Amino acid sequence: MQNNLSDYDNGGPLFAPLVVLELAQNTEAETITWLLNRITDKQQNGGAELLVEQVLGGGQEEQKGKPNIFLVGSTWPRLLAGAEEVGLFKEFNDGTMRGFTFSNRESFKDFQGDGDGFLNIAECQYIIKYELDTLRAKSEAHVPGYPKVKLYPGKSVIRRLQSKGILVQYFPLHDKEELKRLSFSWYRNIKLSAQPLDNIRHYFGEGLALYFRFLEFFTFALVPMALIGIPYYLFAWEDYDRYVLFAVFNLMWSTVFLELWKRHSAQLAYGWGTLSRKKAFEEPRPGFHGVLGLNPVTGREEPVYPSTKRQLRIYLVSVPFVLLCLYLSLYVMMIYFDMESWALSIYYEDPNFWTGVLLFIPSIIYAVVIEFMNLLYRYAAEILTNWENHRLESSFQNHLVLKVLVFNFVNCFASLFYIAFVMQDMMLLRHSLATLLITSQILNQVMEAFLPYWLQRRRNKKVHKKVRRILGDKELPLVVQVQLESDMNTYLGTFDDYLEQFLLFGYVSLFSCVYPLAALLVILNNMTEVYSDAFKMCHVYKRPFSEPASDIGVWQLAFETMSAIAVVTNCALIGLSPQVKAYFPEADTQLILTVVAIEHVLLAFKFILAFIIPDVPKHIQIKLAKLEFESLEALKKKSGLVALIIWHGCTASNHEQA
Repeated sequence: MQNNLSDYDNGGPLFAPLVVLELAQNTEAETITWLLNRITDKQQNGGAELLVEQVLGGGQEEQKGKPNIFLVGSTWPRLLAGAEEVGLFKEFNDGTMRGFTFSNRESFKDFQGDGDGFLNIAECQYIIKYELDTLRAKSEAHVPGYPKVKLYPGKSVIRRLQSKGILVQYFPLHDKEELKRLSFSWYRNIKLSAQPLDNIRHYFGEGLALYFRFLEFFTFALVPMALIGIPYYLFAWEDYDRYVLFAVFNLMWSTVFLELWKRHSAQLAYGWGTLSRKKAFEEPRPGFHGVLGLNPVTGREEPVYPSTKRQLRIYLVSVPFVLLCLYLSLYVMMIYFDMESWALSIYYEDPNFWTGVLLFIPSIIYAVVIEFMNLLYRYAAEILTNWENHRLESSFQNHLVLKVLVFNFVNCFASLFYIAFVMQDMMLLRHSLATLLITSQILNQVMEAFLPYWLQRRRNKKVHKKVRRILGDKELPLVVQVQLESDMNTYLGTFDDYLEQFLLFGYVSLFSCVYPLAALLVILNNMTEVYSDAFKMCHVYKRPFSEPASDIGVWQLAFETMSAIAVVTNCALIGLSPQVKAYFPEADTQLILTVVAIEHVLLAFKFILAFIIPDVPKHIQIKLAKLEFESLEALKKKSGLVALIIWHGCTASNHEQA
C-alpha cells in the first residue's frame, strides 16, 4: 500500500512523484492508515487508485516532531483514464480539439506507444488533484481516529480534512530539470521577444499562461499610446488644449485593445482545449459550514446554510464595513491635500532646491499609505468574505473581487478625480498622477518579488547549511527538496496580479491625456513585471496546481467597466479645456449638455465597435460548430442503435411467447 522513503539516494522513489501531501504532526495513525488506503484502493471500491510513498528524513530521532509528508503519483494508464474523467481536450489527428477518450486514444495526435509524454506535467498534477478532491466518503460516519469530525456520504474527504486542519496542505512538486529549462528560456535569458508561452502552460497550466500572455499583450498594446504620448509630453506639455485629440485616441484605444484581447484569448483557449471544456461540478468550499440538510441537485446529505442569513451578513455587516473603509480612504485623502497645501506654502515662502524636493514628499507619503491601506483592506475583505460563508469557491471569489475592486478604485483614484473636477488644477493632477504611479510601481516590485525572495532565501540557507555538513557538494536529495518546498509561501492565484494590471490600466485610460508619459511608465513597469513574476513563480512560491481557463473571467468585465468610466472621465476633461470653454463663454449649461451628448455618442460608438468585432474568430466558430454537429450525429446514431437493440429484444421475446 505504501512505502517509506528513508533514503532517496538508494534507488529513489518507486514512481515519479507529482504531488506532496502533508498531514498535521499529531495526526492519528488510524487516520493516516485509513486515508492512504482510500487513496491507493481500486476505483470500483471507491478509492482513487493512486500511488503513495511516505517521506522520511532518516532515523526516528530526526523524524520525531516533523509533519507527516507523503508523495503521490500514478501509473500512465490511470492518468489517461483520469484525463477522460476531467474532460481534457487534446488535438485530434484531423487538427481539431476534442475531448479525450481512453478507448479512442490512438486517434489523438502525438499519442504513441503507451501514451508516455502525451500529457504534460501540469495536466498530470491537475488530474491527481482532481482524483484526490473527488475522493468521497462512503459509509463512514466520522473520520477514523476523530469521532467528532463527521463525514457525509458522497462528500469530498480531502476538503473535510482540510477544513478541520488534519490535512495541512497538498501541492504539486517542482521538476528540477524542467524548471531549469523553463527558467533559462523565460527570465534568465533576458531578451526582447515573446515569452515561451507553451513552456509556461506545460509547466504551470492554462490559468497562469493566460495571465502572462495578458500581461504581454497589454504591454505591447500600450506601445502606440507611448509613441504618441512622448511627443505630446516633450512638445505640448503646457498646451493642454492639444490633449483633446489624445483623449479621443485614448477612448478608441481602450475599446479596441479589450476587444482584440477577447479574440486572442479565445484563439489561445481553443488551441489549449479549454474553450469548449465543460466546467466540473463545484464542490462546497473547505471552509463552508452549516446544519445537515439535503442538496436538491445531488440528493445527498451535506451542510446547508440559509441564503437569507448570508444576505443579512452581506447587507448588515459587509456593506457598512466597505462604506466605512471608503469614508476612511476619503478622510486620508483630505489629510493629503492639507499636506500639499503646507508644502506649497513653504515653497512659496522660500523657493529653493530643498523646498522644491519637499513638494514631492506629500504625494510619496500618500502613495505609500494607499498601498498600505490596500493591503490591510485586502486581508480584511478576505476575512469578511470568508465569514459570509459562501458555499462555492466561484461565489466567494466574485464577492471578494467586488469588495476589493470598489475599495481599490476609490482609494487609488479618488484624489485624482478630486483634483481634476473639484480643484480643476491640471498641473497638480499631472504631478500627483506621476508620483502615485511611480511610487506604487516601486512598492509593488518590492512587496511582490524582492521581499518574499529575501525571506525565502534566508530560510533555504539554514536548510542548505545542515545538508552540506552531511552531504558536502552532492546534489540535494528529494527529501530535502520536498521539505524546502513545503516551507515556501503559497501562491494565492492571479488575483493580485490582475488587480495590479487593472489599476495600471486605470491610470492610463482615465487620466493619461494630462500625463501622456503614463503609458511609457506602465510599459517599463510591465517589462520588469514579466521577469519578477516569472522569477517568483519559479523560486519564491510553491508550485500552484494548473487551473484550466478559457478567459480572464470576471477581470474582463472589470477592465470593460474601467474603459466605460474612462469615456466619461475623458469627456469631462475635454469639457474643462480652455479651448472648449471658449466656445461657450457664458453658457455653462450648454457646455455640460454638449459634453454629455458627446459622451453618449462615444459610449454608443464604443458598444457598436464591441459588437462589430466578434469575440471568437470566424474560423474557430466554424470548428466549434462542426464539432457540435458531429457530436449530435454520433449521439443520434448511438440512440438509434440502442432503440434497434431494444426493438429486436422485444420482437424476440414476443416470438418466444407465441
